[in-house]
Amino acid sequence: MTRKRATFGQVLREARLAKGITLRKFAEMVGISPTYLSQVEQDNVDPPTAERVHTMATLLGANADEWTALAGRVPEDLPGIIQKQPTAIPELLREASGLTAEQLRILREQARKLKERGTAGGGEG
Repeated sequence: MTRKRATFGQVLREARLAKGITLRKFAEMVGISPTYLSQVEQDNVDPPTAERVHTMATLLGANADEWTALAGRVPEDLPGIIQKQPTAIPELLREASGLTAEQLRILREQARKLKERGTAGGGEG
């Protein structure tokens, strides 16, 4: 039996309740109406913007990138990163697609080292 993946609204509600924050208080913290938050948690409306999802995740101590993906959004910094290298970055993402979490960790570490070397050498990373 396959288990259905939790929705953004379900994950949000569980995290909010686990922190003991009322719907009304959390809506105020995020800057949205309690009615809208309730609708999001019930999956009756689309999740909020990437920026607002990031705020929600941060307030609840969750991984903002995970929540942004779960909400079907793209982190707001990625379009700018892609536009700076419009060929190389998409090619890198396509090559990295399908790698294991461990392989991605190694690739990320290598990228970090390359950036540090470029910065130390006075070049742009």
